[in-house]
Amino acid sequence: MKNKSSVFAPFEGRRVLVTGGLGFIGSNLAHALVRTGAHVTLVDSLIPQYGGNLANIRGIERRLRVNISDVRDVYGLPALVAGQDFLFNLAGQTSHLDSMQDPVADLEINCAAQLSILECCRKHNPGVRIVFAGTRQIYGRPDFLPVTEDHPIRPVDVNGINKAAGETYHLLYQRVHGLRTSVLRLTNTIGPRMRIRDARQTFVGIWIRRLLEGQAIEVWGGDQRRDFTYVDDAVEALALAATRPEAEGEVFNLGGREVITLRDLAALAIEVNGGGSSVVRAFPPERQAIDIGDFYSDFSKITCMLGWRPRTTLRTAMARTLAYHRKTLASYV
Repeated sequence: MKNKSSVFAPFEGRRVLVTGGLGFIGSNLAHALVRTGAHVTLVDSLIPQYGGNLANIRGIERRLRVNISDVRDVYGLPALVAGQDFLFNLAGQTSHLDSMQDPVADLEINCAAQLSILECCRKHNPGVRIVFAGTRQIYGRPDFLPVTEDHPIRPVDVNGINKAAGETYHLLYQRVHGLRTSVLRLTNTIGPRMRIRDARQTFVGIWIRRLLEGQAIEVWGGDQRRDFTYVDDAVEALALAATRPEAEGEVFNLGGREVITLRDLAALAIEVNGGGSSVVRAFPPERQAIDIGDFYSDFSKITCMLGWRPRTTLRTAMARTLAYHRKTLASYV
């Protein structure tokens, strides 16, 4: 059955490449694209630390291509990029703590590999439409809230620095080489198919696992205010950024409908789950050093320019995430 949403209609019959395609957001995007009738190729290294999971494409695995390769392999990129109409560049190392412990690997994946992908596009497919998945982490500790796109870029960790560089490369190649690029700065994204085995992708993932396994949620700090984007809403934003001409060369924040403290988020998760417990703990020193405190985004720019806004309430997002992983827990832990 095809996806009838007008947001995805432009992808019907088109060739789409998704790097990091077996990961959380990439696989949800793949499901939406396959339903539309797009010809989808997913590229993923399946390195255990980085979130790719073949379970994420269960049910559509025969309706797309999967290429198990690393975006750091510059020799395999030309054949993958050539002939594609759209490139969703979602491959990346997402763990802030890992970036501090192994900064060179983070540099290779989030910075050098992005430059290689862009060079490959410039040489082998300059007409491809590119959307890069950036992060709100590049802002660092906010000077004001909600954070707008013109907030100073002041990362607090290696991951944020390299993601900022990857984003800047995309914008530079748009201005200098005419590549058709857009950047989305994602905030905390949650939903089905997210990584829950640990906290490498987001702390909510390990909360989900602990709830489903009957363990207490550990809340570090607890008073920090955050916003969250449901993955279906994030996928719609990616589709809009890829297909609307006015998005070319632009940077957009995503965000959520509600702002909530982590303490209250834990209480909501427990309520939606129908039981559970939480314990508030002090931040581990290595995480406290790179915590950004309160953070929530101003997403009015993408609303004004592309008509996007988050549609899913936080309660609904949490309920759907728990329901999915309750049924599929063994595939994610």
